[in-house]
Amino acid sequence: MDGTGELFSEFTSALPKDFEPQIVRYPTEQYLSYAALEALVQSAFPVSEPFLLVAESFSTPLAIQFAATRPRHLKGLILCSGFTASPIQGWRRSLAWLLAPLAFSIPLPESAIRRCLIGPDAPVSLSRMVRTAISSVRSDVLVARLRAVLECDVRIAASQIDVPVLYIQASQDRLVSTASFEELRGICPRITLAALDGPHLILQRRPHEVVAIVITFLGSNSLREK
Repeated sequence: MDGTGELFSEFTSALPKDFEPQIVRYPTEQYLSYAALEALVQSAFPVSEPFLLVAESFSTPLAIQFAATRPRHLKGLILCSGFTASPIQGWRRSLAWLLAPLAFSIPLPESAIRRCLIGPDAPVSLSRMVRTAISSVRSDVLVARLRAVLECDVRIAASQIDVPVLYIQASQDRLVSTASFEELRGICPRITLAALDGPHLILQRRPHEVVAIVITFLGSNSLREK
């Protein structure tokens, strides 16, 4: 949700040399809605070269919206810890909406970062990176992004995707449950599930394993050479 792109360095470093990663970075001082961010994403991708779209957590509804427009050279969509509608429902959703300003009014405690995002056994270096990335974004922007998650609904868009979809599920995810995948599978039949042992920020904890899964996905859909 920080949108800085600073947490993807290990993942991009693990990619094969023939990949050319392009990280889309969101403004840290200004809140942009999912619709406004879609224009930002669209401007970042090539107009004449094939590409894959990889999104994690907050960015997955945005990636679904963009993929639903059927960009000419999009070959596949990869969603990590993703959702089509708020992963928090009922009274918990209402409570999260109300408490959002309080949650981001102070630096996130180490215990919260480990419990909700990176797992109790994460290296200290990753904890520091996460804390730095989150603290670099203005608190009101974080509040607005959390509320955007709570209000999102891209289920219709998901039904319009016409490229292969890979869903990477973190088995220890405390923020996005398996129900989010089940909902997506009911909407989007061209979907492959890959489960990894790890916390919510699975790209950051298991970058090499995710890359291996992505390569397998490309091969099984004959996308690598296209």
